[in-house]
Amino acid sequence: MKRTQALLALSAAFVLAAMAASAQTAAPSLVNTHPAGLDLAGMDRNVKPGDDFFAYANGHWLATTEIPADRSSWGVGAELTELTTARTQALIQGAAKAKPGTEARKIGDYYLAYLDEKKIEALGLKPLQPTLVRIAAVKDKTALAAEFGRELRADVDALNSTNFYTDHLFGLWVEQDLNDPKRYAPYLLQGGLGMPDRDFYLSDSARMAKIRDAYKAHIAKVLTLAGHKDAQGEAQKIFDLETMIAKAHAPRGESEDVLKANNPWAMADFAKKAPGLDWSAFFAAAGLQARPQFIVWHPQATVGEAALVASQPLAVWKSYLTYLEINHYSGVLPKAFADERFAFYGTTLSGTPQQQARWKRAVNATNGALGMAVGKLYVAKYFPPEAKAKVQAMVADLIAAFRVRIEKLDWMAPATKAEALRKLATLKVGVGYPDHWIDYSALKVVPGDALGNVQRAELFEYHRNLAKFGRPVDRGEWAMTPQLVNAVNLPVRNALNFPAAILQAPYFDVRNPVAMNLGGTGATIGHEISHSFDDQGAMFNADGQLKNWWTPADLAHFQASGKALARQFDQYHAFPDLPLKGEQELSENIADIAGLNAAYDAYRLANGGKEGPSQQGFTGDQQFFIAFAQSWRAKFREALIRQIVVTDGHALDEFRADTVRNMDAWYPALDVNPGEKLYLAPADRVRIW
Repeated sequence: MKRTQALLALSAAFVLAAMAASAQTAAPSLVNTHPAGLDLAGMDRNVKPGDDFFAYANGHWLATTEIPADRSSWGVGAELTELTTARTQALIQGAAKAKPGTEARKIGDYYLAYLDEKKIEALGLKPLQPTLVRIAAVKDKTALAAEFGRELRADVDALNSTNFYTDHLFGLWVEQDLNDPKRYAPYLLQGGLGMPDRDFYLSDSARMAKIRDAYKAHIAKVLTLAGHKDAQGEAQKIFDLETMIAKAHAPRGESEDVLKANNPWAMADFAKKAPGLDWSAFFAAAGLQARPQFIVWHPQATVGEAALVASQPLAVWKSYLTYLEINHYSGVLPKAFADERFAFYGTTLSGTPQQQARWKRAVNATNGALGMAVGKLYVAKYFPPEAKAKVQAMVADLIAAFRVRIEKLDWMAPATKAEALRKLATLKVGVGYPDHWIDYSALKVVPGDALGNVQRAELFEYHRNLAKFGRPVDRGEWAMTPQLVNAVNLPVRNALNFPAAILQAPYFDVRNPVAMNLGGTGATIGHEISHSFDDQGAMFNADGQLKNWWTPADLAHFQASGKALARQFDQYHAFPDLPLKGEQELSENIADIAGLNAAYDAYRLANGGKEGPSQQGFTGDQQFFIAFAQSWRAKFREALIRQIVVTDGHALDEFRADTVRNMDAWYPALDVNPGEKLYLAPADRVRIW
């Protein structure tokens, strides 16, 4: 996935943190103004490609571009996100004029309610009072378990968006069963933290210690705003409880180990294996009492969190729930709450100095609640059938190139190769938008009820997921909306999504030669295809079943190549004190190498097996590699960089651009020689697919 989705995947709760309460000042442009071709002005040709390829392709842009004050990062994807947000706002404003009772009017009403700061201010905490009163009425640990179950939401995704964060005690993911691909299974994941990851609580670094102090102050401020008398005392107890939860959590890298995560538990197993939580009350309140089996993704955390429910005082748990409830919905509470949330999550954690305009926040909230309904409007205006056909043709070329690569592998046994080819042949590729849309008729949107609309939207999504049980698995269901600038591989369904919003300039431009399009967009498409064959995808067969289809020798070769790539990325440093985490990022880095190789092959095949024609003073091969590096063009604030390295399964963008150093063709194309910083001897170049 592109960085956009990796950041969104921290959860909707953190998306709210980066958004704002200031008014729109000018109508944004709805036109994509990117010129055709490579951005020559953005390059720095005084830098040798072999010393710093990212700077060579993007150096002048990096030196002259400022990150907007309301963002924690800026780059190609962010620019397209801004454009798409502006387009989406215009569509939503038009929907607000639709006939009452229609889906379009629901979109407009949701947006306008979220935008109405005056009414939100006047209501204060009143819309949240029913929930706060219910929490205050919890009298014992059985009622507490029911409250945890009542608050369970379908807000995590372990394999598609790799979103392991939820501020609820646990998170639910409903997806095709790892062990029986013909049915859906409920997956239970760890949760319950107010900060993004256990490392924020447990790291002994001075920087993390300062963040912890700021977080305790944040908790106290939220409780003070809510009228609590002993806010400081409560905040310390809540923080201590979250620290205990963090100690029970699995590390981020371990969360991506599917083999460790495949833990089927029958309903009766929970009381035996994870005593302390009244699981019967929990599952009954969550509407899951009829599920005979769950897959417990984080067994250690499940055991630890259940034990904490029993061992920690009821009063502390109630304070904790009260705080998290207010914190979660602060975006639709009075301005003081929204400002305080941004001060911690936006500025302290991500380094963003200024909140975004309120209208952008409203657009994002509407996308979160009615994303596919909004997407239907978006593709009708901005993604014509001919655009879909052109991208589908590119996908077909990339799949063909990948097939040839598999067939030519000299290290893979025939049996393994046959299964790999079967998996490639059954890959379901979605381009632009899904074949069918979500039906939002059951979602009640009330004009002027911003907080209630958010709550009902979350509950609608939860019930929509529960309704999947007992139905045939839908491999065509999308994990992304069409208006998202991103792409994704769905490993359990052996499927891909390429939303319409990413399929535009500068990533993909009909005016550009095939070399640039395959370097800029083809590598991303190839990346997602190859996820079906990375260190995790290789564990799923063509049906999406978790099943080893490799011979022992092939698997050993593949794993050795993966370890070499992890070691390569371990050597990169975001800052002198901050190395990357090669194992944590391995899946994405394998996909980058495989996708870039497949895209290069497809570009060569499109030119009759030869180098493409020169343009803008660059050969075809140079265009391909420079377009790839410019597709990763981005700048990040230091606070966000440090957060990404801790929490994200993707390497930082500049190091993803350095994937080229593992490709033989890059060296002659850019005249890279021994002694230059990125030079790798042929024997040291990682070759996987």
